[in-house]
Amino acid sequence: MALERGTIVSTALRLLDEVGLEKLTLRRLAAELGVQAPALYWHFRSKQELLDEMADAIAVQEAPSLRPLAEGEPWEEWLAEWFRGRRRVFRSHRDTVRLTAGTHPGAETLRTVETILESLVRAGFTPRDALWGIGTLGNFLGGFVLEEQADQERGMTGQDTFEEALEALAPYPHLRAVMADTGAPQSDAAFEHGLALILAGMRTRIEATRGMHKNDGDL
Repeated sequence: MALERGTIVSTALRLLDEVGLEKLTLRRLAAELGVQAPALYWHFRSKQELLDEMADAIAVQEAPSLRPLAEGEPWEEWLAEWFRGRRRVFRSHRDTVRLTAGTHPGAETLRTVETILESLVRAGFTPRDALWGIGTLGNFLGGFVLEEQADQERGMTGQDTFEEALEALAPYPHLRAVMADTGAPQSDAAFEHGLALILAGMRTRIEATRGMHKNDGDL
């Protein structure tokens, strides 16, 4: 059977879940496909090109599709819901954050960013504030999921593990108290709180911009 580009990518994604990004080598992938490693170069010029294709495949096949912001729709919830979906996608594969951080954005990713920018500008953002807002949300999302996946790799998830961590914080009563109140730092509640903080900051920026425009009009 002739080796197809899509088969290579899907097999590479399966191996990513099994062995992780560091151990995903072209030699291992070729062995899994029953070919010699040089055969892969007929389809991908380098490992980096394969990784780029893997990241784009996740964006196209598994990421939630993004529709433009509807007229009169609150931009905060529209944007928050998409980033919640991105978190689910990042958590669906092993090392997904590390994979996407080290790859070049594909056409689907660029189209998504274009849609977000156009929608936020219509909502009243300056293009610069819109782009920086997206970047801040993206950095928060990537760092948050990276910590989630690191905890999973270390076996640091679950209520019992959290209780043990609280006990280890006994010499630090203020930190222990707030951790006992808020729960694990990589919980759904923690993600929602961080997301809300960034969106509130973006809301402050858009209101400031509107205020400046209003004052200019009064002059």
